[in-house]
Amino acid sequence: MIGRHGARQKERFDPKQAARLDDPARFEYLPPRTLLGLLAIPRGATVLDFGAGTGAYALKLARARPDITVIAFDEQPRMLSLLKKKLSRFPMPNIQPLLADRKGLASLRGRMDRILALNVLHELGDAALSRMGGLLAPGGRILFVDWNAAADRPVGPPPDEVYAPAEAAERIAGFGLKVLSRRLLRYHYALVAQ
Repeated sequence: MIGRHGARQKERFDPKQAARLDDPARFEYLPPRTLLGLLAIPRGATVLDFGAGTGAYALKLARARPDITVIAFDEQPRMLSLLKKKLSRFPMPNIQPLLADRKGLASLRGRMDRILALNVLHELGDAALSRMGGLLAPGGRILFVDWNAAADRPVGPPPDEVYAPAEAAERIAGFGLKVLSRRLLRYHYALVAQ
């Protein structure tokens, strides 16, 4: 596993809470179609769902865009096993679960057309964040969507465990990524970086 030094939220997401990731209410306040629009995925692209968890959004992206390959990347084997269980019942050939370890990161270097980092920036340590840009193919982009510390919201981590949009943009820029666009969503912010 990659270290968490520098992460705002020090504890990893507890796999015992995995059912929360599959709650359909998530799609109401953060619709997959919004993410698809922000990602602007080219035809035939490879998309990395960085911190995919149970794959709830990876499945939605892959279903909406059968022309793309979605790599569901997570550091917790238990989360990936839940995704694999879903895929055993409903196979989707354009999703590939992959363990987020040093070997997994090395296998993706320079190959990703798009990276979706959904609700993970506050959990990313410096080591992981410093490697993200190196995963991008030429012209690739990263979409960071995370809980907004400045938003009044009934869901998500406490405000002191997440970033306000300006803080998030500053953190991303500190690792050599250029923020191309910013957008406020209901409980989240979205930053597109290159």
